[in-house]
Amino acid sequence: MTKAKVLPLNGKRKVGKTGMKTQAAPENIRREVQELQMLFKISQLLETSLDLRDVMQPVLELMSEQMDMLRGTITLLNRETGELMIEAAHGLSAKQRQRGRYQLGEGITGKVVQTGRPMIVKDISEEPEFLDRTGARSGLDRRDISFICVPVKIGQEVIGALSVDRLYADEDSLEEEVRLLGVISSMVAQAVTLRRKSMEERERLLEENKRLQDKLKDRFHPANIIGNSKVMQDVYDLIGQVSMSDATVLIRGESGTGKELVAHAIHFNSLRGQRPFIRVNCAALPETVIESELFGHEKGAFTGALQQRKGRFELADGGTIFLDEVGDLSPTVQVKLLRVLQEKEFERVGGNQTIKVDVRILTATNRDLEDLAAHGQFRQDLYYRLNVFPIHLPPLCERGSDILLLANHFVEKFSRAAGKDIKRISTPAIDMLMSYHWPGNVRELENCIERAVILSTDDVVHGHHLPPTLQTAEASGTVLKGSLQESLDNLERELIIEALKNSRGNKAKAARTLGVTERIMGLRVERFGIDPRRFRTTP
Repeated sequence: MTKAKVLPLNGKRKVGKTGMKTQAAPENIRREVQELQMLFKISQLLETSLDLRDVMQPVLELMSEQMDMLRGTITLLNRETGELMIEAAHGLSAKQRQRGRYQLGEGITGKVVQTGRPMIVKDISEEPEFLDRTGARSGLDRRDISFICVPVKIGQEVIGALSVDRLYADEDSLEEEVRLLGVISSMVAQAVTLRRKSMEERERLLEENKRLQDKLKDRFHPANIIGNSKVMQDVYDLIGQVSMSDATVLIRGESGTGKELVAHAIHFNSLRGQRPFIRVNCAALPETVIESELFGHEKGAFTGALQQRKGRFELADGGTIFLDEVGDLSPTVQVKLLRVLQEKEFERVGGNQTIKVDVRILTATNRDLEDLAAHGQFRQDLYYRLNVFPIHLPPLCERGSDILLLANHFVEKFSRAAGKDIKRISTPAIDMLMSYHWPGNVRELENCIERAVILSTDDVVHGHHLPPTLQTAEASGTVLKGSLQESLDNLERELIIEALKNSRGNKAKAARTLGVTERIMGLRVERFGIDPRRFRTTP
């Protein structure tokens, strides 16, 4: 009975008596060339996929062709369970692979993984520690079959084993094969390392994705915008998604909805948050001035250009430029803006030097750019460049649940500014705020609250502090009196009188104006006791 041979960790090659390597015969040279070719092919296979299951089987098939291998397995250690399981195999059935499980120190494979040293079994029929757990050799003549097993190591950590069955050969040949298997196991170890790094990176990305999802679940809420309504939550989601990119954003909405606040939120929550934020109101600048404002001018470019001046795009380099009311740009400036969007470059007015800038462009408008483009008043190519990521701000009338939040915010703001301590908004005032349709949106609400705070003398915002446009009939004491019929009769009488005034007392002409017959006009005049003659001019 022979014992399995354990080789030293450095596994040196056979040397001659002189201590020098023995002279290689032509056969050995041919074999070494074949080995190098095989190792090159294995390295190519291992690079094709980071998933070991995709490449290990082809590697074993290649080894079988080149090494006269009867069977081969790659066994990896499960670090959680401490069990060794076959990851890939050649010459084993699926059931045999399933049976090939070992604990550390169990059998030849278990000992190799435990000790980190390769082992050779010259004749498996004479080695009691060779367990043949897979059952692949049962029923076969096990004589003259050798078994070689080498560890697969990452640094000092043993992660598995590579083993082969082959026909018995002399000891020198077996040790030479151990050397070759050691090289292959090192290549496998590198592949496993890459796989681990890939899995760790995948886990990191999944964790980062989960963190972002949790963040979105908690809802991104810019600190400078007030509102918790559903429509505003959708706006916050869009702001959170686009802020970290450099995408061009088109903010749309009615005047007074807070488009500039959205632009601020996008900039200050982006990677450019610490860089300049330059705002330009395109509607407030005359056409003769806006080109110079945006792109700058050279000295002497026009009358009054006494020195060189940088434009807003240069000042915003590295940061963000916000073009408010972009729909009011002239066709000439639209062309230049299109070039900045496409090429990130421009020339100053009166200059010929091309200036490159790294600027993120945010735009806003309350105009219908599609309609302007259809009528040739706005370039379609510029529209498509600006409309990369549109954000629509809803009017205040669609944000009913936000009205009181905004009102309270403005009360606190203007109370501090006026040196007052406004404690509450009265119920009638709240009713007025909630029932009004707010055509001027948030800006109108802000102005109304500022007025009310100034007028308040008892630390309370009352209904009578609000502008007449917000007053209700009940609050202002103007509730309509009388029945519906009386009100309709009064309205009809006023319309008839107005028509008779305009026709200078001519009932036929007045009837045509109101769209009724002369007979009905006569009946109504008689019913309301109206004398048409008093509306006639004196001859």
